[in-house]
Amino acid sequence: MTFPDLGVGASVVRALARRDILAPFPIQAMVIPDALAGRDVLARSRTGSGKTLAFGVPIAHRLSPDTKGPAALVLVPTRELATQVVEELRDVAAATGLRVAAVYGGVSIPAQGKAAAKAHILVATPGRMEDLANRRMVSLDRIRILVLDEADRMLDMGFQPQVDRLVRRIPKRRQTMFFSATLDGEVGRLARAYTTDPVLHEVQAPRQTVDEADHWFIPVAPADRVDRLVELLEEESGRHLVFVRTKRGADRLARRLKQRGVRVAAMHGDMTQPARERTLARFEDGRIDTLVATDVAARGLDLDDITHVINYDPPEDDKSYVHRVGRTARAGRAGTGVTFVLPTDERDLSRMAARLKLEDEFIKEGMTVAAPRMVFQSRGGGVMGRRRRR
Repeated sequence: MTFPDLGVGASVVRALARRDILAPFPIQAMVIPDALAGRDVLARSRTGSGKTLAFGVPIAHRLSPDTKGPAALVLVPTRELATQVVEELRDVAAATGLRVAAVYGGVSIPAQGKAAAKAHILVATPGRMEDLANRRMVSLDRIRILVLDEADRMLDMGFQPQVDRLVRRIPKRRQTMFFSATLDGEVGRLARAYTTDPVLHEVQAPRQTVDEADHWFIPVAPADRVDRLVELLEEESGRHLVFVRTKRGADRLARRLKQRGVRVAAMHGDMTQPARERTLARFEDGRIDTLVATDVAARGLDLDDITHVINYDPPEDDKSYVHRVGRTARAGRAGTGVTFVLPTDERDLSRMAARLKLEDEFIKEGMTVAAPRMVFQSRGGGVMGRRRRR
């Protein structure tokens, strides 16, 4: 299967080839023909599966550069993801004469509004997009294509009211593409409400976790955790994303690693947008090779070449584990998810491993898997065992 086989035009095929993208990923092969035909699409596909081009290539074909003002709106949950989607779309959009602009908070409103008003494609976080629309700096009256990317994360982060209000501003006669890691529950209800006679495409791994990744569970003592992390970073070359629970914890661990000679930076929600972008740029260009981040700061990261995800602090639930480890083993690359297991966390993490069909990986390190217990739904929708208060 090639992109021309899917109906992709020569100019876009050449733009993809210049980036060594020669054959479509499964989600692209599924979605592109229906999207080119103007069908509404529901796509269940995990992060890193190539979904950005699955909607970006059809947008590049279906819009005219003669259109005045924005004609496509891509809603995403975070500023980082908005930036990365714009970079992913820029080449294919330029191949058909289209302009792309990012819309997110933390930067100058007048400059951003001016650029957005001239763009054909907007990639936006819901809050800032609604702000620009309320200020009448950008009109959504001519939007022909609406994309909701990582819709489940947008709901998790509380953006549904803003998304609902934005959808009401957009013409009802439009194409809608809805991408989410899950289409169950409230996400599924929202998908049905926003789309008309959609075609469903699913790319599911055989198990809930990232099959392309290796999963390591390493028992550690509290006093040895930093030493073991430094050893791991030295032993395993590559680009490392280290997850911690709190913003203060991210800063504290980054300082301790820097004292040990690690090229590291922290990223969390208290940082300004320019500071986050500078840190991410240093990580992407290799000036640092270890990023210590909280879950919130890492939600929108869409980097294909993270080699190791390290759970320095344990994930809150199964869904958090899957999302964290999903930052590696992306776009067909290999990757490793590492979880440090403190004695106090062994029982809870063993049950999580059992639910995720990772018992063998857990037992391999000499630990035992506890008997299953009742599970319940977390606020974010993930399933987890009963945890003690911390």
